[in-house]
Amino acid sequence: MNTSPHDLQGHYLFDGLDDEQRRRLLEHSRTRKLAAGEAFFMQGDRADQFWWLESGQIKLYRLSRDGHQKVMGLVMPKQSFAEGILFMEPPRYPVNAEAVVESTILGVDRRVYLDILKTSFVTCRKLFQQMVLRTQRHLDEIESLTIQNTRYRLVHYLLHQITPGANVHVIKLPARKAVIASQLAMQPETLSRLFRELENSGLIRVRGDVIHVLDSAKLQQQLT
Repeated sequence: MNTSPHDLQGHYLFDGLDDEQRRRLLEHSRTRKLAAGEAFFMQGDRADQFWWLESGQIKLYRLSRDGHQKVMGLVMPKQSFAEGILFMEPPRYPVNAEAVVESTILGVDRRVYLDILKTSFVTCRKLFQQMVLRTQRHLDEIESLTIQNTRYRLVHYLLHQITPGANVHVIKLPARKAVIASQLAMQPETLSRLFRELENSGLIRVRGDVIHVLDSAKLQQQLT
């Protein structure tokens, strides 16, 4: 196993745990390697574990009735996913998961985690505080996707990819543009058109999957 108790520090699900509790979790966890394009759980599958991404990238998606994918999220290294199953009865995965590139994931046993929560009120309180914050961020994302227009969605997405405090704003897109378009609820051709419009306006420069933000202040003004 590559993951150590120290690696889990700083993550909202594990930050409230002490080293012994983290070690206990890892003892009951298992690492799994995935090939690019490999699916490893489907919507509705019984869920005995939630997951933590050691390396690679995971796509979470649902399928429409006509078979089209709607990307619900892209998971990056050191992020967890499917943790919502902790409080489901019965626990079942609400989305499909697929490795975008070769990935290594850590499966964390749901029952062991819940047993640890039972022993520590402080841990429970920290966890729920972080979950409330995450829920608020998800509500903001839902508002952006359902109320705002496509230009607003893209600008909002780009601004959230900028590293805080950085002097130079260079964004390496975390996935293929078609995947990002699905995540932003638009067609790939719409995404391409919007990139061209922002580039022609002098706000960004597009070089393949690398986006140079030329004027972050003016880009921010696009949201008002």
